[in-house]
Amino acid sequence: MAKLESKEKYLKWYKDMLLWRKLEDKASALYIQQKIRGFLHLYNGQEAILAGCIEAIDPSKDKMITAYRNHVQPIAMGVEPKFVMAELMGKITGCSKGNGGSMHMFSKKHNFYGGHGIVGGQIPLGAGLAFADKFNGSDAVTLCFMGDGAVRQGSLHETFNLAMLWKLPVVFICENNGYAMGTSVERTANHSDIWKLGLGYEMPCGPVDGMDILAMRDAVKIAVDRARKGEGPTFLEAKTYRYKGHSMSDAQQYRTKDEVKEYQKIDPLNTTLEIIKKNNFASEQEIEKMQNEVKEVIAEAIKFAEESPFPTEKDLYDSVYEQSDYPFIKD
Repeated sequence: MAKLESKEKYLKWYKDMLLWRKLEDKASALYIQQKIRGFLHLYNGQEAILAGCIEAIDPSKDKMITAYRNHVQPIAMGVEPKFVMAELMGKITGCSKGNGGSMHMFSKKHNFYGGHGIVGGQIPLGAGLAFADKFNGSDAVTLCFMGDGAVRQGSLHETFNLAMLWKLPVVFICENNGYAMGTSVERTANHSDIWKLGLGYEMPCGPVDGMDILAMRDAVKIAVDRARKGEGPTFLEAKTYRYKGHSMSDAQQYRTKDEVKEYQKIDPLNTTLEIIKKNNFASEQEIEKMQNEVKEVIAEAIKFAEESPFPTEKDLYDSVYEQSDYPFIKD
């Protein structure tokens, strides 16, 4: 860890990351109960990346876009957890009106632009968001996240070329959790330093400890400041680890339980809590209170989602067409 931050920051980071972790844990349980359908990709272990990134941007104007591991990012950007939970259950009150589900969270109001199921599909879109801001004279910056599997897509190279050519205000962040689905990074290319892909485009790039909130915040802050000044994009490789499989259907036969346990020693949730306790930032009673408050938020989110209705057939068309009447829908 870098220099010690304020008590308030550590308490906020712990509570935020605890909320994200518990929401994912509850989503896992609801999936097993078949209350959440389709695919489900959990973020457990990677929370320090998001916590650091949020510290480095202005969510009121800066934008965020990512792949399908996207349940907690909209919450970090300001979306209430109940709207994310409702979306997971496919309800009309969800942040994507029940149309997106687990992989396609969206909230234009909160500058969160997905949630994209196509591997690497969000990369050119992230550059497009940045292009729009530059074209319109805004000083907003876009954070574009991707996994280590997505960097093997050709769209990344096309995007990097144009982003540098046009000096777009975008920060590309690869969340390298070591496995592209079930394939280790070492088996997908003749190099394991993903950040070096930026060198071919003379794009500022480098590795970051994705398990360290402060390291992430500082690296992203530098990149965001560069972009805001019109100096173009940056590519960061956040080295992290996920404690769950690629999705709920992943048997995780490509790694051992001992490997997972080893990485749990640097779980950002636990290391942050250790700092809080070591520096007496909160008593055991105050920590328990935060934990109970998170439980209440999750419980309220589930209640809201379960009591919300599913979209009607008309609702599905309203999301695509402007008309209010569709003669081909029977009452």
